[in-house]
Amino acid sequence: MLDGILGDYFNLPSIFIVFGGVLASTIVSYPLDSLKNLGKLMGNAFKVKKVDFHADIENIVTIANVARREGILALEESVNEMNDPFMQKGIMLIIDGSDPELVKSVLETELVFVRERHSSGQAILLQMSSFSPAYGMIGTLVGLINMLRSLDDPSTLGPSMAVALVTTFYGVVLANLLFTPLAKKLAAQSADECLRKEMVLEGILSIQDGENPRIIREKLNAFLPHSQTGTASRAAEQQGSGGRSPGLSEE
Repeated sequence: MLDGILGDYFNLPSIFIVFGGVLASTIVSYPLDSLKNLGKLMGNAFKVKKVDFHADIENIVTIANVARREGILALEESVNEMNDPFMQKGIMLIIDGSDPELVKSVLETELVFVRERHSSGQAILLQMSSFSPAYGMIGTLVGLINMLRSLDDPSTLGPSMAVALVTTFYGVVLANLLFTPLAKKLAAQSADECLRKEMVLEGILSIQDGENPRIIREKLNAFLPHSQTGTASRAAEQQGSGGRSPGLSEE
């Protein structure tokens, strides 16, 4: 019985109209260079990406301790071991003795282009979301036209009406269950990543200014939600009292 019910929602012409139409309009609307990573982009939206702000804060505070105790040039030994290219670039700039305004300008420029790349992918998905209901309506018109042309043959009324209704169903489902949610999820992931980069930028500038690591920690904690700030402070206190080696103690 279930197979029969699901089979009622499967219509090959409707699938062709909606999927084919959305794909064709998207290809016409955007250059191929913008579309070649669309599959990867949609795959990223299904992945669970959690930005660990606490780990980044601890990493920055550790770097600040080394810089305060041994000098900025002492960071050169560990910079190649960093997994974050954004942080690595910032630390390299301050090691090279770049002006703070230059460091800020370079990293902010990269941050702007990261936002732009992310927003372009989201825009494509949102555009596909707007195409889907439109092609659903086109399928409805096709089905109604076929139905009206064949009123003298009752056997064709059912298939024609199926195309008319199921195509609209496909368009609405694609827009509201796939494309729009994926775009919103990518936007949320982008916001978290950009906030993290802003926090790293603030930490790098504070390290270059020679600020106290405790002050840097408190400054970076401001980027955390209020509910997590207390947790981060308690974790730092526990690490400082028992879990940290003497060589990494905050000065």
